[in-house]
Amino acid sequence: MKKFKAKWQITHNWQLIFPLIGILILCYSCLKLTRSINIELVENKLSTYWKELLPQKPYLITYILGALLFTLLYFIFLKIVLYAIYKLEGKWVVNQRWELIRIFIVFAITGSSSMFVGRPFIQWIGITKDNLYPFFYWLLFVFISLIFYQFLLLLFGWLFGQYKFFWNFEKKMLKRFGLGKYLKD
Repeated sequence: MKKFKAKWQITHNWQLIFPLIGILILCYSCLKLTRSINIELVENKLSTYWKELLPQKPYLITYILGALLFTLLYFIFLKIVLYAIYKLEGKWVVNQRWELIRIFIVFAITGSSSMFVGRPFIQWIGITKDNLYPFFYWLLFVFISLIFYQFLLLLFGWLFGQYKFFWNFEKKMLKRFGLGKYLKD
C-alpha cells in the first residue's frame, strides 16, 4: 500500500477513495460490455454447440466465458486508462498524481450523464426515431448531448473539486469551436 500511495502521490487516506471509485467504474463498464457480448454469444448459433456439449448445465459455459471475457476486458481497459494517464500527465497541470484519476472519473461520469440527460430532452421536445430520419435523429442527439456535456462537465468538475481545471479545459474547447470571443477572462 505504501508503494501505491507513493506512486500516486497520495498523502491522506481519504484520497484513496478516487482510485477505488475509478476501479469500480472500470469494473462496471467491463461488466456491462461483457453482459452485452455474452448475451449475443448465447443467442447465437454457437450456443447450440455448447448445449450439446453440456446438456445438463448449458448456462455454466456462459458463466465461464463471461468471467474470462470480463477479466480480459478489465485488464485491457486498465492498461488503456493507465497509458492515457501516463501520456496526459505532462499536459495536464495538477498538484498530485492522484488528481488525474479524479479528472478521468469526472470525464466518465459526464459522458454518461450527458447521454442520459440528452435522451429525455429529445423526447420532451417531441423528436423520436420514428418522426425523423435516423441519421438526423442521431446527429441531433449527439449535438444536444454535447451541449449538456459542456454544462455537466463544469458541474461534476466542481463537485469533484476540479472546477479550475475543467473551466480552463472548457475555455480551450469553446475556443476551438470558434466561440472564444464570447468568453471573458
